Amino acid sequence: MEGKLDEPEKATSGAGDPPPPPFLEVKCRSTGKVRRFAYGTTARYALHAVNRKLAAGEPAALHVEAVKDGEEPVSFGPTAPLADYGDGWKLQTLTEQDAPDYHQTPAAAFDMRRDETKQTAKNPQDRETMGVYITKIVLAFVFIFLLGGLFTYLLETLPDMFQEPQAL
Repeated sequence: MEGKLDEPEKATSGAGDPPPPPFLEVKCRSTGKVRRFAYGTTARYALHAVNRKLAAGEPAALHVEAVKDGEEPVSFGPTAPLADYGDGWKLQTLTEQDAPDYHQTPAAAFDMRRDETKQTAKNPQDRETMGVYITKIVLAFVFIFLLGGLFTYLLETLPDMFQEPQAL
């Protein structure tokens, strides 16, 4: 019993299974090439990296999916980290040729060269935007002063309302 307590625990994925490789492989359906990505890489970045290497005329990758014969494919959303589902599962891209009606968004809205992780900044010099912000700030101050005035009035009048009339 004491010998088992002194042994360090071994981190294995199962009895006799070799450790997983330190990367994930994604097959590009357009070119047939396999790209390697580190664990934790998001599907958005993987698509960006795959589409960046495409030659002119090759169909762009729409999303990454895990496929296995006889199983329903598992699609990765843009912020989902890539994952290995085990034996028989392979990661691949789905292209416009594979599913022509898959994406109904206009081409300008689906530009993989654009970094969608950053929000578009509003121009602070835009007069309409500045006008809206100033209006909101003025209205906030007006409501604060109205609410303060209401509380002040109530605090001055409520004690008089609850006092009993004094007899003379």
